[in-house]
Amino acid sequence: MSMEQVITCINCPVGCRITVTLNDANEVISVKGNTCPRGEKYAHQECTLPLRMITAVIPVENSAIPLSVKTAEPVPKRLISQVMEELRAVQISVPISLGQVVLPNVCDTGVNIVATRPLQ
Repeated sequence: MSMEQVITCINCPVGCRITVTLNDANEVISVKGNTCPRGEKYAHQECTLPLRMITAVIPVENSAIPLSVKTAEPVPKRLISQVMEELRAVQISVPISLGQVVLPNVCDTGVNIVATRPLQ
């Protein structure tokens, strides 16, 4: 038995509506509606292991300005709440440089959380 999922591709401004057919093992059987190869790749990823970039702000010791941070690469969507929980425990103080690793290997994903701005 197969299942269809309709998603909107976000790889380019066209925003193709893509119909993805999955089998019982959650494997992609077919992809229809994409106008470029990027849409097919996105459909496979989004329907089997959705990934997301995570952005947040965290408090900084001795600073009234919070620090904006992000994942250096996308992480599995199912881990978003766990990533945010780990971020709540981060304690950091100035000075902070752009791209500085704030939290290495978040949730054992191999992905670092990095600063998106310097803070003095």
